[in-house]
Amino acid sequence: MNHYETVFILTPVLSDDQTKETVAKFKNVLSDNAAEILNEEAWGLKKMAYAIQKKSTGFYFLFEFKAEPSVVEKLETAFRREEKVIRFMTVKLDKYAAAYAEKRRAKYAKKEEA
Repeated sequence: MNHYETVFILTPVLSDDQTKETVAKFKNVLSDNAAEILNEEAWGLKKMAYAIQKKSTGFYFLFEFKAEPSVVEKLETAFRREEKVIRFMTVKLDKYAAAYAEKRRAKYAKKEEA
């Protein structure tokens, strides 16, 4: 199993419920295909560096997971089929990036506790 990180941007015109529903849909794609979700972060509404589909902002989300390469193909197919997704990017993490992600998770968890 490989270690992956996916960041995707949802269109800014969605309601809170629609956003949560869409994110849950992608989590289900991962869990249905035996992927282990290590971390999930909602970065919120952010301004983009340049307009995409005439939109200058978007809701950013990050999934960190372990899965087989075939699962990534299924997830990216789901991203392409969903019109609410503006952009997505999946990256395979090497051992150094995975160690950094673990440190970042620990730091993020400490912030939430405080």
